[in-house]
Amino acid sequence: MVIKSVSLETVCGVTSKLPATDKPEVAFAGKSNVGKSSLINGLMNRKALARTSAQPGKTQTINYYNINDCMYLVDLPGYGYAKASPREKEKWGQMIENYLHTSKQLQAVFLLVDIRHEPSANDRQMYEWVVYQGYHPIIIATKLDKIKRSQVLKHIKMIREGLGVKSDTLVFPYSAQTKQGREEIWKFMDEMLGFEEGAG
Repeated sequence: MVIKSVSLETVCGVTSKLPATDKPEVAFAGKSNVGKSSLINGLMNRKALARTSAQPGKTQTINYYNINDCMYLVDLPGYGYAKASPREKEKWGQMIENYLHTSKQLQAVFLLVDIRHEPSANDRQMYEWVVYQGYHPIIIATKLDKIKRSQVLKHIKMIREGLGVKSDTLVFPYSAQTKQGREEIWKFMDEMLGFEEGAG
């Protein structure tokens, strides 16, 4: 995908009605501070359209990014933020569930996990939950630059086993620093959505 235009088109809070879009959507879920906003900025070739923050729990809305007027990247609220109140956590959970249930255009859900650590209980719960909703999550293992190259395969195996993924589940290692993995993720999305190589 050659990025020609990008805009943050819709921001939905807890009480907002989700938009009925007419373009394919790809959603990104991940716990707070896993690098979701950094990944989305990297995919869109933008420095700071998706707000990144050292303070976790920043994305508390569902954000729709219109790419080239032909698809949406949908940023879901981060989950598992320890300092959030149970009520807030429940609210975010309801928002994500509502989105997965009601979106007519959702083509794929990417689940982000930190490549350095074994998946947490929150990660496993989210994975199982997305599967339960009828989707087959694609895993993006973030913070790739934080481990040695020789450790990558071992850590991917750890993530696969930790989440208990199906054998055909795709895992894309990604680094927000070097953008390694960006091309592979776009190639997958282009093929999945039927876009010609470099189109859009």
